[in-house]
Formats: sequence, structure tokens, C-alpha cells
Amino acid sequence: MRFHALVLPLLFAAAACGTKTPDAAPTAEASASLPMDAGPSAAPTRAAATLMTADGKDVGTVTVLPAGEGIRLAVQVKGMPAGEHGIHLHAVGKCEGPKFESAGGHWNPAGKKHGLANPDGPHAGDIPNLTVGQDGTGIVNTTLGGGTVSDLIDTDGAALVVHAKRDDGKTDPSGDSGDRIACAVLKAS
Repeated sequence: MRFHALVLPLLFAAAACGTKTPDAAPTAEASASLPMDAGPSAAPTRAAATLMTADGKDVGTVTVLPAGEGIRLAVQVKGMPAGEHGIHLHAVGKCEGPKFESAGGHWNPAGKKHGLANPDGPHAGDIPNLTVGQDGTGIVNTTLGGGTVSDLIDTDGAALVVHAKRDDGKTDPSGDSGDRIACAVLKAS
């Protein structure tokens, strides 16, 4: 018994003094499954912009977020004329004053007719009217189908335009909503 009491501790001590084998280096297969950094070429998942008048006055903000198969749009304005205003997403990310015609037509990837009340519509960029109060402020929060943030922010970008009058919801191409009075170039953020 005494022999076993001496031998067992010596065996454990000898085992503890062995050399450790280094862990194997990761194989190409293991490395291939690691996530890659998407970098700047990744599709945008959100966009934002400052809404400006033709004379360069900051009159609000625009935020675009993913929402299922569509987008969630939040527009907040300040210092705008009171009343209802047509508001649309436009196909080109340019806002050159004074008329902002550089923003092109409405974002309309499906080739539909204009207007939320049009049975052959709407354009993907048709948005409910913006109501601005007597204090010059207004908010639109809405969800739009017909495309994703990456569809909207394509190679030539996109813009949000506010018009002088309300959109009637049916007249092609812009709801008889008058001049373009403010514009925001949407950028991936």
C-alpha cells in the first residue's frame, strides 16, 4: 500500500511535466467560414439627408430605413409654408436649384401611374401629403412598398422633393402639386 502511495503522485507529476503540443493552425476551410468585412461596397441599409430650399436654407431632415419588403420614411420639416404639400421620392440624387429639376422624375421602378388614389398607381416614390402647421413644422412617417433602401440608393442616388401645393393623388406625373420648393439628396448612412 505504501508503494502505491509513493508511485501514484510521481506518475501524476511526470505527466504534468510533459510538453504541450501547439494548437493546429486554422485550415483554409475553417478560415473560409469566418465573416468577411463588407466594407464600403455593401448595399446601403439606411439613408439620411438634410432638406434644403433653393437658397440653401435648412428646412428639415429625411431618414429612410428598411421595413420588410419596403422602406420606412421619416420626414421632419421646419420653416416651411403652412398648408399641404406634395412630397415625393425622386429617381436622381441631385438637388440643383432653383427648381430642383435635376432630381428627375418620381422613383418608379415598376412603371406605374402617379398617385396614391390612382388604380394604376402608385409610383414607389409617392408619399402621403405633408401637412405643415402655422408654426412652419410638419412630420410625415410612412411605410412605402415597391423597393428597398438599396433599390432607392442606386448608382445615381435619390432625392426627396417637397412641392408648393398638395398632391391630388391621381394626376400624372406629380399630382398637380406645383413647383418644387425644397429638396434633399439621400445618402447611405
